[in-house]
Amino acid sequence: MSLFRRKPTLAISLLPPRSSWGGAGHFVSQLADCMWRRGWRVTFDLKHDPDVILVIDPRRDHPAKKFGLADLERFRERHPQVPILHRVNECDQRKGTNDIDDLLSRTNALADHTVFISEWLRDYFAARWFDASLPHQVIYNGADPRVFHPLGNHLPGPGETVRLVTHHWSDNWLKGYDIYQQVDELIAAGELPGISLRVIGRWPKEIRWKATETFGPMTGGPLAAKLRECHLYLTASRWEPCGMHHVEGAQCGLPLVYHEDGGGIVEAGQRYGIGFRDDVAGAIRKAADRLGDLRHRLLDRLPSGERMVLDFADTIQRLAVESGRL
Repeated sequence: MSLFRRKPTLAISLLPPRSSWGGAGHFVSQLADCMWRRGWRVTFDLKHDPDVILVIDPRRDHPAKKFGLADLERFRERHPQVPILHRVNECDQRKGTNDIDDLLSRTNALADHTVFISEWLRDYFAARWFDASLPHQVIYNGADPRVFHPLGNHLPGPGETVRLVTHHWSDNWLKGYDIYQQVDELIAAGELPGISLRVIGRWPKEIRWKATETFGPMTGGPLAAKLRECHLYLTASRWEPCGMHHVEGAQCGLPLVYHEDGGGIVEAGQRYGIGFRDDVAGAIRKAADRLGDLRHRLLDRLPSGERMVLDFADTIQRLAVESGRL
């Protein structure tokens, strides 16, 4: 029996994924599970009299995206009292596009509260259109700790190869493939002795790996198991709003070697990683030398999907209460 007079309803604009997907899809899976456990009904349309609406991606360019900007505008005209929470997780700079920033601005004009997935992304939009005096917060990404955890991950033994790993669902060059290719060539040339590289997912078809161990796209438990076999996570993604790849690696016990133009990734890397701009080889050697200390710092401040969704759930509940609907 519900403890509420009626079951509150959250409408989310994105369906949970059934296969490999970006960070937003996995976030939805975690949040929906949390809200169900709190006694909420979770829907993925605007037909069921929602008490709070969570919009993640206002584009309608995929069947999993169930409502967008035009739908929200129509709904807002009929139901101005229903609060809209906008999770901002994208920008044009990330992929070299020129239409996303404006679409997010128009969507955000309807929002009662905004959550940015990193301080970098908040500051990016504050320099463009976001008024930082409006209600907002930063909630950094976290992965499902039932899957992505450090149990079974070990430091390398004496003389053991230090294994670097990276994984991406996208084959966009801005994910860092120029650097991954450079590291592959350094290893093949013998300039990074005692270091190996593993790439999981997709990569540009032009790349011909010389020394790298490669795997196709993975998700969930099989991906986490492959990550835990490694020791350091390499990310050269540029201008990433936050991303999930480095979070999943970190939650599996892997400190970061990260690009200093990594956007929101830098906020994690500064806590438990080594940054680089022009000298990736030097950063890898430094991280390998300091691996024990970096790993201790990481385990002391491990990212967590549980903390992420609890912060969202508390915000959703507050919006519902303050709207007077419950």
